[in-house]
Amino acid sequence: MAEGTFNEYGKVEALNLLFEGCGFQRQDKVSFVPAAGSTVHTASRVFIEGMDFDLTYFPLKHLGYKCVVAVVGELYAAMAHPKTLSIRLGLSSKLDFSHVKELWSGITSAAREHGFLSADLDLVPSPNGLTVCASAAGEELKLTRGRRVNARSMDLICVSGSLGAAYLGQQILEREKRSFEKTAGDDHQPDLERYRMLIGSYLKPELSASIVGHFEDSEIYPSNGYLVSHGLSDVLKRLVRDTGLGAKVYADKIPFEGNSFASGKEMDIDPISAAMNGGDDFRLLFTVPILAADKFRRDFQTFDIIGHMARPEVGAVLVTPEGVELPVKAQGWKEEE
Repeated sequence: MAEGTFNEYGKVEALNLLFEGCGFQRQDKVSFVPAAGSTVHTASRVFIEGMDFDLTYFPLKHLGYKCVVAVVGELYAAMAHPKTLSIRLGLSSKLDFSHVKELWSGITSAAREHGFLSADLDLVPSPNGLTVCASAAGEELKLTRGRRVNARSMDLICVSGSLGAAYLGQQILEREKRSFEKTAGDDHQPDLERYRMLIGSYLKPELSASIVGHFEDSEIYPSNGYLVSHGLSDVLKRLVRDTGLGAKVYADKIPFEGNSFASGKEMDIDPISAAMNGGDDFRLLFTVPILAADKFRRDFQTFDIIGHMARPEVGAVLVTPEGVELPVKAQGWKEEE
C-alpha cells in the first residue's frame, strides 16, 4: 500500500501515525518530576538545512539520530541522566510524510538508545528547506552534584574518542558532491569505503548511553564536562573561562581515526587543525581529579588523557611534540592583545 501525503493525512493524523510503534506516546508537552535535591539540566540545538547539513548526502535517519546526540551529549557533559526530549520540525513543501517518517525514526531510535522517558513532536511550515529544533532535559543526582569539586591545577583533561574525524568526513563528502555536480548524468558513483570511519563520524556520531552511570559506579566525579561540537579550541577556551585556571593539551596525545593523516594529506588539511577548529565531533571532554588518575585509567580505557589543568597565567595552550606552547585560538572568541 502506498504511503499517503500530508495533504491526505492532515497534521493531526500525520503525528498520530508517526508515533505508532515508535516507543513513545504522543503528548502535547513532556515533563518529569526530579528527585529531591537533584539538579535539572537542559540543552537545545537548532539544525538548519544549508548551514548545518546538506540533504544531498545526509540520510534523513542519520540526521535525526545526530540531532538527538547533539543535545544528549550536553546532558552527559553535565553528568545528567536524560529524561525528556522535545522536537520541532520546520518543513518546506519539498518534504512530505515519508521524509518526516524517516527523520523521526532516527530521532526515536536515538531517544530509546539513550533512555529518554518521553518525547514529543510538532510540525510547522518553513519557507526554506528543513529546520530541526531539539531540546532535552535531564537530571543530575544529588549525590553526584555534592561530590563534584572545583578543578585544580594538574587535574586531567580527558576526551571520549577521536577528534577531527567529523570535519574530515564532511570535507570528503563536499568534495565528492562537487565532483558529482561536474559530471551530472554519469553513472559513476564515488568509492567512499576507505573513508568510511571519517564519514561515519560526521553523519552518525555516537556516544555511550552508560557514561554517566559508569562515572557514578566508579565514584569518579568530573569537575567540568563539555561536549566537543565546535572544535577542541572552543572547549579549552570555555574550560579556562569557567575554572579560572590554565589548560595544557598535548598535540601528540590527541586521538585520531586511523586514516586521518593520510586523508588530511590528500585534501591538504592538517588533522590537528581539524581537531582544534573543526566541528561536529560530539565527543565528551571531562576534567578528572588527579587523585583519581590511576582508577580513571583502569576504569575508563576508552578515554584518552590529552592534557591537564595548569596555573591561570598559562592560559589555554597546545603543546607541540617539541615542547613549544602555542596559545589556543578559536572562532567566536575575541583574542587578547
